[in-house]
Amino acid sequence: MSTKRDYYEVLGVQKNTSQDEIKAQYRKLALKFHPDRNKSPDAGEHFKEISEAYAILSDTEKRKLYDTHGHAGVDGRYSSEDIFRGARVNFEDIFGGFGGSGFDSIFESLFGRGGFGGGGFGRERGADLVYDTTITLEDVLKGKREEIDIRKDIDCENCKGSGCTPGTSMRTCTVCNGHGQVRSSRSTGFSTFVTVHPCNTCRGQGKIIERPCSKCKGTGKQKGTKHLSFDIPPGVDTGEYTIRGEGESVPNGVNGDLIVRIRVKPHEKFKRDGTDIFYDQNISMIDATLGKTIMVPTLEDIEKISVEAGSQPNTIIKLKGKGLPHQNSRGRGDQYIRLVVNIPTKIDKQQKKILEELRDTFD
Repeated sequence: MSTKRDYYEVLGVQKNTSQDEIKAQYRKLALKFHPDRNKSPDAGEHFKEISEAYAILSDTEKRKLYDTHGHAGVDGRYSSEDIFRGARVNFEDIFGGFGGSGFDSIFESLFGRGGFGGGGFGRERGADLVYDTTITLEDVLKGKREEIDIRKDIDCENCKGSGCTPGTSMRTCTVCNGHGQVRSSRSTGFSTFVTVHPCNTCRGQGKIIERPCSKCKGTGKQKGTKHLSFDIPPGVDTGEYTIRGEGESVPNGVNGDLIVRIRVKPHEKFKRDGTDIFYDQNISMIDATLGKTIMVPTLEDIEKISVEAGSQPNTIIKLKGKGLPHQNSRGRGDQYIRLVVNIPTKIDKQQKKILEELRDTFD
């Protein structure tokens, strides 16, 4: 018995829900669980689950099979590639306005690493690259433009990335007709089991190079340096961030990603907790007793605050909106100032006499 959840339950819709309503509900869930937006550990699995459900229910024929036979009606008949490629137009319609990410960049990055349900999309994926950088708390406040030169495979200068001897071109593989895959099917009752495997003749590329480039040996790539510019947005924290498609590339495959590992350098004055920052302000016991207007630093400037008379050690004063930006949303955190009351360890005779006289007034 299948352990998959009901597709209608996954999307949170009813069996009689219209296609337009299913589309709207999927878009809502996709925005919530897309791994580029949701950093929770299980976001990717939720995204895959709702995407499979939508791929079936957005296709009239597949939805009819599912309504009649359940998961058995589609699992045996279609491979993972059939399911998602068949619904490509529906996905493109939704993700066309999804921050520029198209069907391939979204689904190849998720399922190309091992495939959805073990199927995959049949395309090789390039390796990820890693870049380490250190930023300051001021960079977290304002964001930072990063300019880097990264060593990676780039298009061969001789063949311009085609892999062919200049003046020649690839021909379409006659075995797979350019698909890069060979399919075989076996019928059992109402179900048809489809097996998809890479074409051995063209090694899954769909095309064959008859005269390989002498410089790159037909790979279309050579080691080189690529200049990249990207923005580190305000509000980031120490961690890993992904730039899609800027990793290593493979011929007719999917580019890997560039993993940017950001370390936020400890600040000499401020401590961070999420979007809030904390600062210790030293004051004398006289100022704490009598009160005083003092100047304290923030990440942007100097702020004037009032210390009330009779302030106790570790009193907290809040400067609203003087913290760090919220990532992916508006507003900022706050700055908290802790009053550190300094008790002198050494005093002269005159100071001691004054304090003793003062003490007597409180008895």
